[in-house]
Amino acid sequence: MTEFRRVGLSTGVTLNVAVAGPEDAPPVILLHGFPESHRTWRGVAPLLEDSFRLIMPDQRGFAGSDRPLDVDEYESDKLIGDIFALAEAFGVERFALVGHDWGGAIAWPAAMRNDPRLTKLAIINAPHPLIFQKSLIEDADQRAASQYINWFRVPGAEKAIEAMGFEAFFQKTFMSHVELASVSEAEKQQYIAEWSQPGGMLPMLNWYRATKLIVPPPGATVAVPDFLLRSFPMIHVPTLVVWGMKDPALLPLQLEGLEALVDDLTVVKLPDAGHFAPWEAPDQVASALRDFLG
Repeated sequence: MTEFRRVGLSTGVTLNVAVAGPEDAPPVILLHGFPESHRTWRGVAPLLEDSFRLIMPDQRGFAGSDRPLDVDEYESDKLIGDIFALAEAFGVERFALVGHDWGGAIAWPAAMRNDPRLTKLAIINAPHPLIFQKSLIEDADQRAASQYINWFRVPGAEKAIEAMGFEAFFQKTFMSHVELASVSEAEKQQYIAEWSQPGGMLPMLNWYRATKLIVPPPGATVAVPDFLLRSFPMIHVPTLVVWGMKDPALLPLQLEGLEALVDDLTVVKLPDAGHFAPWEAPDQVASALRDFLG
């Protein structure tokens, strides 16, 4: 049974956190992405809560958690800090970390710190930052698929979304990813209610504005950033990558080269799922997580 807590963190924000599973079970922190909340795991959590202590926050800027308005509140160091501060707030000494979309984008660099508190890493449709940045420069298809990031960064994009209407934004966000008929009216209204929080879309879009990711316009020639030429931190914790292969935003080429960046890597491909695999294919995602986390 899921319970909810308001949890103040040492990083200065208070998060709304969904918690499920026995208190003495192995702890797992699950991080959602854009434009979601802890509800990303609505289909997965019931399949895992018998064996794991599931800690599922609304990340800062989303849904029921604090929603700072300044862009610098969403820099990666602060977002990673929230992960470990959340573990501290729950008295968790060692934990596994699962991330989807932006949750995975933050989980990757969190694992690069090789903090002994982090025991396992599971990623669902979220690219490794090195491979993603390289593909945005070298692969025309991935660059084209990622132009939405530049649009989200435009000043006033949040006002354009609000002017469009959240019903229309719901259609635009999910239409190319899932069969919309599979999302109930109650679920849709929950999304809209979360997006309608004070501050509107701005806190969520600040995740895109704070990242240093370079997304060149189509056809432009861009020099390779210096950080791509330097050695990149290896990930030493056991790592699972689950990938919905029909993802139109993050193409399967994001899986290429991972074995050179992760010591202990397992990849599970879901041929019939897309970007929102945790609720498109919850049984398959939960099965992969159970095998790996167990």
